[in-house]
Amino acid sequence: MSTFRKLAAAVIVLFIAVIAGLNIYLLRSGDSGTYRVEAKRLADRIEETGSTDISGFPHLTGVYSGEQLYRSDEHYLIIEAGGKLYRVEYTTEGRNRTVWAVNCVLAALFLLILILLVYIRRNIIVPFGRLNTVPQELAKGNLAVPIPEEKSRLFGKFTWGVNLLREKIEGDRQKELSMQRDKKLLLLSLSHDIKTPLSAIKLNAKALARGLYKDEEKRRSAAESINSRADEIEHFVSEITKAASEDFMEFEVTQGEVFLSSILRRLSDRYAQQLAVSGTKFTIDRFDDCILSCDPDRLAECLQNLIENAVKYGDGRQIGLSFDKMDGCELITVSNTGCSLEEKELPQIFESFHRGSNAENVQGNGLGLFICKRLMSLMGGEIYADIREERFCVTLVVRLA
Repeated sequence: MSTFRKLAAAVIVLFIAVIAGLNIYLLRSGDSGTYRVEAKRLADRIEETGSTDISGFPHLTGVYSGEQLYRSDEHYLIIEAGGKLYRVEYTTEGRNRTVWAVNCVLAALFLLILILLVYIRRNIIVPFGRLNTVPQELAKGNLAVPIPEEKSRLFGKFTWGVNLLREKIEGDRQKELSMQRDKKLLLLSLSHDIKTPLSAIKLNAKALARGLYKDEEKRRSAAESINSRADEIEHFVSEITKAASEDFMEFEVTQGEVFLSSILRRLSDRYAQQLAVSGTKFTIDRFDDCILSCDPDRLAECLQNLIENAVKYGDGRQIGLSFDKMDGCELITVSNTGCSLEEKELPQIFESFHRGSNAENVQGNGLGLFICKRLMSLMGGEIYADIREERFCVTLVVRLA
């Protein structure tokens, strides 16, 4: 806020200085060039004809000589013609009109600047000042931070979006807490359930080890009991594995229709300049501008994930998008040079938290391709990857509308 005040004050002072300087210039110069030219022409006429008629000189108002040479309260200048001095009076009405017109224009501009500064302060600076601490509080985990409602069209949608973000963070926090609670209860329950068959296994194993069972039938029964209890433990372990492998992320997809060119325009706007700065050649092959049946935002998210992966795991020389059609679907392929992934790893790359052998020194969590696979499945499409001539290629199969 203080910075804006200083900037506004500097603008006002500068504009006032410009107005003052322009007025000084106009008052000093004015129409002096015009009336001096006319006075010179009048002197030439007097020199040639002796006539002091000023009807052809609109800026001159009178010509006097003799005793009246210096008796005047008007604007005048002295000229010499035919060895005689003359007082030539002139008018400044034209100059005054010019100064007045210029000042009116400058005053209107000054008023417009003041109105603009007030508008910016009231509709942008002040609302932003009330909101600038909200992201910090949300980052600290303070989801109860008040977010003031703004009627301004500039910030109304912004505050609405921040409120949605807060609700999303709160919802995710509640889901995480619920998952943690359920996981803890599951582990406690399974741990308790495992103890019973484990104790039976230990008792039977000790009895067999010490030779307490002399009868063959009892030894066989003890072995069968151990096997049965082991099956129970195996069942519990399977439940743990199943719980761990269940989806831990929820995805919402709103199916709709979108032109392919609209999706590609979003990608180009986001990545073309960024990749050009880093020296990566970004190419988009020729395509038919078809209508895709998908969630436009989710499809763009998938393509962004693939391009981000190409940036992280490629060699930085080239990233390209190519297109094909097959069985009523549009095939969109994102490829990058410098593939160091082995083909035997391709079946696992779409699993959650899986990271390939080429990700050793690259930050990540192994969820990008997993998310793409889940989203494409929910949109009725597919995704697959292959390696072609040392280029890593990931293809999205999107249904046509």
